[in-house]
Amino acid sequence: MDKKLKVLLLLGGTSPEREVSKSTGKSVYQALINLGYDVLVLDPAYGINQPFEVEDYFKEDDYSEILNENYLDAVNLISAEQINVAFLALHGKYGEDGTIQSLLELKGIKYTGSKVLSSAIAMDKIMSKILFEEYLVPTPEWFHFKIGEHTTEEVNSKIEKQFGYPAVVKPNDQGSTVGLTICKSADQLAEAIHNAFEYSDRILIEEYIPGRELTVAVIDETALPVLEIRPKHGIYDYECKYTSGMSEYIVPAEIPVDVSKELQEIAVQACKSLRCEVYSRVDFRLSPDNKVYTLEVNTLPGMTSLSLVPKMAKAVGITFEQLVEKIINLSLK
Repeated sequence: MDKKLKVLLLLGGTSPEREVSKSTGKSVYQALINLGYDVLVLDPAYGINQPFEVEDYFKEDDYSEILNENYLDAVNLISAEQINVAFLALHGKYGEDGTIQSLLELKGIKYTGSKVLSSAIAMDKIMSKILFEEYLVPTPEWFHFKIGEHTTEEVNSKIEKQFGYPAVVKPNDQGSTVGLTICKSADQLAEAIHNAFEYSDRILIEEYIPGRELTVAVIDETALPVLEIRPKHGIYDYECKYTSGMSEYIVPAEIPVDVSKELQEIAVQACKSLRCEVYSRVDFRLSPDNKVYTLEVNTLPGMTSLSLVPKMAKAVGITFEQLVEKIINLSLK
C-alpha cells in the first residue's frame, strides 16, 4: 500500500453529534498521520470558511458559523483528482444518513463505510425495523407515527394494548440516544413525545427490553467479539457514552458461548438486511432469559478513545491504526 495515499478527513457537521464527530476526527487524524498518509481535513458545516490550522477543527468553540447549506460549498472545494479516499468521521444527520455520501458520489470521490441507500435506511429507524422483520432479525415490538397523527391518549392506548410500560420513545432519525426517553408510566409520555419531536417529524415507540446492553462490530461481513456495556445510569445514554468513567466495558462479554455466537450471526444478518458495507456496529438488548433483541445498526460508529469498535478490534489484536487502515483498504476495493 502506498503510504502517500491522500485522505480527506470529514468531521464536524451540523447534527447534534457534532462534538462527538470532532472527537472521532481527532483520533482518526492522529492515526492517519501515524500511518504516513497525506491528510486534508474538511468540516462541511463551515463551507468555504475552513480553518487555516488543523488544531482549530478539533476545538469546542466553532471557527465559523455552521450551516446545512455550507455542505455543498465545502464539498466543491475538493476534487477526485486531489484525494484517493474520504474518511467519514461524521455522525448523525447529514453525515451518517446518505447526504454527504450522495455529494461525494456526484464528485466521483470514494469514501469509507456504507453507500447512500444503506446509510439512509440504517439512519431511518422505521425502515430498519421493517427490513429487520423481513430478514427475520429479532427486534423489540414497535409502532410509529408522524407529528400531528395521534394524540398522547391514543399513543398511550396503543402502548398499553401492544406491550405496556416501560416503553422507549425516540426520534426516527437521530443517533447517540439523542431525543430518547424511557417512559416508566403514562405520566411521562407527553413530555417524551414532545422531546422526540424536537429532533424528527416521526417517532418510534418501542417495547422496553430489560436486561443487558450488548454490541457487535461487523467488519467486511465478519463479526468481532461481543462487547457488553454496563452504564452507570442503567441506560447507555449520551452522558454514559461520551463521559470517561461513566460506563464499564467487558469484551469478550461474559455470556454463554452459544449466545455469543448467536449475537454475532444476527449482527452479520442485520448488516446484510440493510446492505451495509466495510464496517458497522449493531446494538442489542439481551433479556434475562438470554433472548436477543436487535435495536439498530450504526453505519459510522464512533472512533474515539472511548468508542466501542476499537475496543472490540483490540480484543482480536487489531490496533487502532490497523483498524483505520483496514477501513480505508476495504473502502478502496
